[in-house]
Amino acid sequence: MKRRVLAAAMAAIMGIMGTGMTVYADGEEPLKVALVYSGFLGDKSFNDLAHEGAQKAIEDFGVEVQELESGEAADWEANFVAMADAGYDLVIGVSTQFSEIMKKHCPDYPDTKFAMIDGVSDAGDNVVSTLFAQNEGSFLAGAAAAMLTTKTDIPGINDKKIIGWVGGMDIPVLHDFYVGYEQGAKYIDPDIEILQSFAGTFTDALKGKELANAQINQGADVVMNVANITGMGVLEAASEQGVYAIGVDTNQDDLYPGSVFTSMTKNVDNCTYQIIQSVVDGTFEGGTSTYMDLAHDGVGLTDFAVIKESLGDEFPQDIVDKVEELKEKIVSGEIVVDSYEGYGKPEQ
Repeated sequence: MKRRVLAAAMAAIMGIMGTGMTVYADGEEPLKVALVYSGFLGDKSFNDLAHEGAQKAIEDFGVEVQELESGEAADWEANFVAMADAGYDLVIGVSTQFSEIMKKHCPDYPDTKFAMIDGVSDAGDNVVSTLFAQNEGSFLAGAAAAMLTTKTDIPGINDKKIIGWVGGMDIPVLHDFYVGYEQGAKYIDPDIEILQSFAGTFTDALKGKELANAQINQGADVVMNVANITGMGVLEAASEQGVYAIGVDTNQDDLYPGSVFTSMTKNVDNCTYQIIQSVVDGTFEGGTSTYMDLAHDGVGLTDFAVIKESLGDEFPQDIVDKVEELKEKIVSGEIVVDSYEGYGKPEQ
């Protein structure tokens, strides 16, 4: 009991964002959904996508949504437990960071439905999981970067075959990104050099900028960010130094037009919406997982439209054509993209 009271108090202190109460025509209260973040909204990336999916569910289904944010690992567990304790119908852990938290606590709330986005949870038969094939999307990003770094006729591209990659925290899901990025780049050019850095945080844009600048100064003229808010610094560094960045999770191409070459997208908004919808329409099936890969439009690259407009006649259309070819080969199984240990399509 003390644990639950303390958790509820912590949630109150942290501050809860939410919509006003909506009442259905028949007088019943709406479905109550909680999204718990291992970071903050406003990242123009993963968390904002989850928020967008929840907002669409509010519009379409009249659900009540509460969202808890914190960049401190010590708060995530307290926030998660507080929402389960408060009687929410569905509690969503918006990150693979909630894996152990859910395994520990979900069995204590058998009447609550839970979901984890971006990982697989074995926390019980009241939990659904969604796993993204970020390795497949990153393969395409790595291939695009490897091709772009050879285009010395494009402003900002030097004569060195060096590309970069900056991640947030050093956690397994980010290694899955990097495995695909490296494989895609080396598929194009086995001799390419890839610089890799972890910031140790998802919430420090200055750190991201520092790491990206270090890679650019070593010759990288294309740098991928997989770092949430930290990644905003990566994009800024590339723009200021006149080289190219690759965005992540959402379409970040227009944040620095002419500098972000493409973005590796994860359709977290659709995933969040579909999880909520499954509870609304009664199709929620605990103990299952969904794998969002290239074949199911779960991941991919943006359409290069922003950079194409910026570069005009200098835009390398052959990169787009090659990316499409590689995508088809991955979907067909001709190319098998490696996964980091514990990732890849889960067994049902």
